Amino acid sequence: MLAGISADYYLRLEQGREDNPSSEVLDAIGRALKLDSDAVTYLHNLVRRNSGHRGESLQKVHPALGALLDGWPLTVAYVCDPNLDVIVANSLARKMSPHFRVGVNPMRALFLERDMRDFFWDWEILTAWAVPYMRALVGKRQSPTLVRFIDELKAESPRFKELWARSDVSELAAGPTQVNHPKVGRLDLYFQQLDLSGTGHLVVVYWAKPASLTEEKLRLLEGM
Repeated sequence: MLAGISADYYLRLEQGREDNPSSEVLDAIGRALKLDSDAVTYLHNLVRRNSGHRGESLQKVHPALGALLDGWPLTVAYVCDPNLDVIVANSLARKMSPHFRVGVNPMRALFLERDMRDFFWDWEILTAWAVPYMRALVGKRQSPTLVRFIDELKAESPRFKELWARSDVSELAAGPTQVNHPKVGRLDLYFQQLDLSGTGHLVVVYWAKPASLTEEKLRLLEGM
């Protein structure tokens, strides 16, 4: 009633007998269920996937992207492919953590590598951010590899399984974090995930407040 649709139509949606509801219907259901904007976007993405919407073909990333990242000497920067594996990383990223190197999946490491709990001071907060963000990614991408990856994390990480069961979804791709680096100590950083439009890839960056103690520590780390 709140959504302005019949009980019979809503039942058909729940049972999968109506697989192509309009955007207006989805928005109305979102309002009735008091979903936030990220959850409504996720709802639209799921419907597009289930109705056979293929989306645009993904482009390749620019071959000079590595040179761009290397031009940010005080910024930790790496690029993840659609399955969240690192394909390009600058010097500071490699020195920041072995889990930020090419061929590694930082999200897998966050939940499955024990040393990451010591590396990130705010590991509990960061993992609570990461799972809703990953749910939003799954809503956007028809990637069997990404789905298998999530199944792996649910099977091997009690923390991931607990957070995934909450069904939270978030498009938030930025925030503060604190790192405990084995060589330079505590680092107060900001992070941002940037979509490379049309590629399905992400640029992940960590940086410090200008002229801060953390920036000086990053300068020291880059010189090591």
